[in-house]
Amino acid sequence: MATNSTAAASHGQCLPKSSSRCLTPSVTATHDFEVTSYPLLQGIGVEKLVSSTVFSVGGFNWTISFFPDGVRHGSFGNASAFLNCLSPEKDVRARFTLNLLDKSGAQVSKFEEMEYTFTPKCVYRGYAQFAGRSWLKSWSDSNGSFVIRCVLTVIGEPRTEVKRDRALVTRPNLQDQLEEMRKKGEGADVTFRVCGQLFHAHRCLLAARSPVFKAELFGPMKEKATQSIKVEDIEPQIFEGLLHFVYTDSVPDDEHSRDGSTAKLQHLLVAADRYGLDGLMVLCESKLCESIDVETVATTLVLAEQHHCRDLQEACVEFMAPQNVLQAVMATDGFKHLLASRPLLMKEILDKVSRTD
Repeated sequence: MATNSTAAASHGQCLPKSSSRCLTPSVTATHDFEVTSYPLLQGIGVEKLVSSTVFSVGGFNWTISFFPDGVRHGSFGNASAFLNCLSPEKDVRARFTLNLLDKSGAQVSKFEEMEYTFTPKCVYRGYAQFAGRSWLKSWSDSNGSFVIRCVLTVIGEPRTEVKRDRALVTRPNLQDQLEEMRKKGEGADVTFRVCGQLFHAHRCLLAARSPVFKAELFGPMKEKATQSIKVEDIEPQIFEGLLHFVYTDSVPDDEHSRDGSTAKLQHLLVAADRYGLDGLMVLCESKLCESIDVETVATTLVLAEQHHCRDLQEACVEFMAPQNVLQAVMATDGFKHLLASRPLLMKEILDKVSRTD
């Protein structure tokens, strides 16, 4: 006797079909740790270290630890370098390399990539024989400076995605859901008027993300009419980008476009500072560092100085240091604005130019 499935197949009917696949998420990032005055660090003592600032990759905090005189076991007269996962509450699987860069950014060492599972009881991993101490002293530049670059990939837990009728079913993304609610105005309880354009949002989420929004919406300085708030001195597309970050922790894709992207990022950085969104400032500063050019470097430098973006300020000065670049920059309107508004910055630029000659 034929089963229902066999009977259905014999009559040419399509049977229900399902499939699934396993995905292993990963996040890769780079951190550069500059070591200066290396000759002064020699003699600091075995097992004594200097450390980078904390950087975050894959939801975990990390540091690079450099031991100028090596470690007690296995260094054999070499300096040592290790990657440290700070206080992991669970096992963290990672792949990484630590390599030396010269002042031009060229890689001068090539260590094989290491794969390791960091645990709450074992948070260090790296290279005991990272570089010979005497070689490192002679190789580093006149200031005894060099860079240790960490390229780190944090590997997440495998997850399974189910397919039904060729439609991929995945776990919903919280940021995407929140952004969709904002765009549709679902559950919105506050409206902002920006140059006549209305933006609907959710007060609790704004207050949780921004201390300025919190004070404006719930604090002593809160608006009398919190249902509709007029926002001055900001363009609608910039305010849209700001709200997008509040809801998604990311910058809108159109902010990365070539056409006018630098100007948009400059305005978005100003807005981020205004509303106390430090994460958005970091994103904008990083993108502006990547997009410096002759036409925009002067205005970006003024902006960096005004909003205390030290990394961006240094990147602008570094870009202008070559005399041929500086001459081209001096012909721009932005440079005239720089001279008029921030004349003291010229001393920093000229000092940098003199050191590169």
